[in-house]
Amino acid sequence: MCGIAGWIDWQEDVSSQKAIIETMIERLSHRGPDSTGFWLSQCVALAHQRLSVVDPAHGGQPMVYRAGEHTYVLIYNGELYNFQELRAELQTRGHSFRTNSDTEVLLHTYIEWGEECTQHLSGIFAFALWDESQQQLLLARDHLGVKPLFYVQHGSTLLFASEIKALLAHPQVEATVDAEGLAEIFSFASVRTPGFVIYRDIHEVRPGEQIVFTRERTRISRYWSLRSKPHTDDLPTTIEHVRSLLERAVRQQIVADVPIVATLSGGLDSSGLVALATKAFQHQQQDPLRTYSLDFFKSEQYFTSGPTQVGQDESWVRRMCEYVGTHHRTIMVDSSDLIENLMLPMYAHDMPSMTAGQVETSLYLLYKAIREEATVAFTGDGADEVFGSHAWFFAEKARTANTFPWLVDFDSLLENEGSFPWWSSDVSEQVRPQEYIARRYQEAREEVPVLDGEDAFHAKMREIFYMTQTRFMPVLLDRKDRISMAVGFEVRVPFCDYHLVEYVWNIPWEMKAVGHVEKGLLRRVLADVLPNDTRSRKKSPFPTSLHPQYRRGISEWFLQIVNDANAPLRPFLNVPVARKLATANMSNLPITLQLAFMEQAIQMNTWLQEYRVRIC
Repeated sequence: MCGIAGWIDWQEDVSSQKAIIETMIERLSHRGPDSTGFWLSQCVALAHQRLSVVDPAHGGQPMVYRAGEHTYVLIYNGELYNFQELRAELQTRGHSFRTNSDTEVLLHTYIEWGEECTQHLSGIFAFALWDESQQQLLLARDHLGVKPLFYVQHGSTLLFASEIKALLAHPQVEATVDAEGLAEIFSFASVRTPGFVIYRDIHEVRPGEQIVFTRERTRISRYWSLRSKPHTDDLPTTIEHVRSLLERAVRQQIVADVPIVATLSGGLDSSGLVALATKAFQHQQQDPLRTYSLDFFKSEQYFTSGPTQVGQDESWVRRMCEYVGTHHRTIMVDSSDLIENLMLPMYAHDMPSMTAGQVETSLYLLYKAIREEATVAFTGDGADEVFGSHAWFFAEKARTANTFPWLVDFDSLLENEGSFPWWSSDVSEQVRPQEYIARRYQEAREEVPVLDGEDAFHAKMREIFYMTQTRFMPVLLDRKDRISMAVGFEVRVPFCDYHLVEYVWNIPWEMKAVGHVEKGLLRRVLADVLPNDTRSRKKSPFPTSLHPQYRRGISEWFLQIVNDANAPLRPFLNVPVARKLATANMSNLPITLQLAFMEQAIQMNTWLQEYRVRIC
């Protein structure tokens, strides 16, 4: 895992502007604290921050390869899980290697296959490869978009980076947000629009996409996407194949030259991965796997069960640790830690968001503690979206609703034609969140890969899965990357292995939910590696603190902003209604939603001020 940044100008000499590229890459030092590297020519400046995971001694970047008149330069963020197989194949084609790094394998993959190199890659990656003889740059991002990559084009200039903050460090880029960007923030819908960035003129390379830039043109193409076809395997064959794909993903993703650990909640997904990894570790005669979980001080005292939160994790974590024999540590977090670090998610994302509250803050504290003992971890993220365990997969109204499936219960909470009442009428008029969500939903619907002859029920379920995997799951993957990399920590997600996602995509709903239970298929896949009670445990969301001290702290902070006539957020607020929210006088709304809004508003106030955002 690393951070990359680059600057190309077809008309100006950038080789004398190293100070600017140095400033850009310095903004990404958290992503790669181990070393910094540069490569400059007349029209190209490339920079890299490295987090050493594979071949720490020899995998430095930018990596340069020269063959006669040809020069290739690579900067790369991520891991190639199939680099050993690729290396062996390339050696049969006459390639020789100086290092044991996956970086060098990626470089030679391009030398061998050119722009079609992405067809040979399996992993999580975002890279930039400069071909000097062709005078062209190739940007590419992994299949599911686990690793980020952003870019800006201004006339003859191209800028790119792993995070937006590096682009904003360039003098040509301003933090300007228009109505479209505000709508993405204020819609409060947990929708991640692929390719869209809230800052005007900044774009994102979409998952499974590559872009070739030359002096004459820009060419965008998709090298991978979900494709629909009939599923012809019976249930036993399907179970066996999913198991083999999952085992392969785990084997590949526990490869590293630094210690690798796992997060463990005691649920089906993380427990299954830990069980499979433990078997692989034993086969390789490695030390027992180390696992980590999160809990809050006095969580038992303030815990209340509900429709989604049926129980706490800790007893289930202990059950799994004893069952498979891991070395475990529980990271304890209190309310003051959460409040003190509330701004961290905003800085990590370079924007406020609905999801960037205490979930992300507690995740940051978890990763920060693990980073003291390890560099790489794997998690169970993605299983809910790939195998279908969210409530909306089972809700009849989600199958008839003309919106994103996770918003079917959302409209009843909206007022003022889709806006929350604490926003000013000017915001509601400018943003028009219902219209914005409807337009984004229609765009997504038009992308769904249709299967000819599929009946209406299965076509709708396919749509729900597509929406979930391309608009909802990216929110979670973005969170995973930004929060982990904020502490220089690599997180791998085996359930997002694209071979697995491709296969499961076409499995019919009845088979995914076999036994009429959430993730029924995955439960059968993991039947022989988990205790029965863990295998049948109901899905439980990421834990949050219910301590009243946290609610008080957030409410007091928010009220200070509401009462400050000079606060940057003040013009966006319906002040009387916002005061009612801060003083807990809006009991008609769930407390989690009230907290989420106040967390977002607090972050937005700081964001407007410190990022010097210009609203247009």
